[in-house]
Amino acid sequence: MKLILSLSRNESTVPFDYQQRLTGVIHRWLGVNELHDKISLYSFSFLLGGTITKNGFDFKNGAKWAISFFEDKYTKQLIASILENPEVICGMYVQDIVIAETSYRENEGLFLLNSPICIKRTDSNRKIKFYTFEDSESGNLMRETLLHKMQEAGLEKDDSLSIEFDLTYAKRKTKLITIHGIKNKCSMCPVFIKGKPETISFALSVGIGNLTGSGFGSIC
Repeated sequence: MKLILSLSRNESTVPFDYQQRLTGVIHRWLGVNELHDKISLYSFSFLLGGTITKNGFDFKNGAKWAISFFEDKYTKQLIASILENPEVICGMYVQDIVIAETSYRENEGLFLLNSPICIKRTDSNRKIKFYTFEDSESGNLMRETLLHKMQEAGLEKDDSLSIEFDLTYAKRKTKLITIHGIKNKCSMCPVFIKGKPETISFALSVGIGNLTGSGFGSIC
């Protein structure tokens, strides 16, 4: 289940590295929870609808923010907390909530990004390597991560699953996004997903790649 939140305009400039602050807002709404210590079975988008300024972003017409969880109990908790305290960041607050289904009925599709995809692995020397659409192994790594999340969620393995970047997308690019002082190299490029409809529905909830609980890999 996905929530589409309509936010008011900002009262102060939204900094470029605001994703970490959004993670804090979600955990504030959830209250005491175990999600910090578990693999992320949820995802959330960038704030959509802003313009870039010298020092950050301006959302003079407000923003849209999409948040989706595999487990409905977290969605319900989020809604209850938003109604009690709708404050987000930089003077923005939730004005409206729309509940959208993430069910998908086809065996394949091309999906756009609401936030960049981060793919990373740690080698034997504990050094982190980031992968983007420029790396041929990225598709297999995205597949591996989603299958692992399916296992954690208790879902049946989907051997038909494949995920690939759309390399025909002319505006594909990489971005560096800082979370907890770490610069994460990630991809802004749509993805093709093939698999069972329930697998693709799951991906629409939990996102693609790593760090979906920190605002990466939200798809639509």
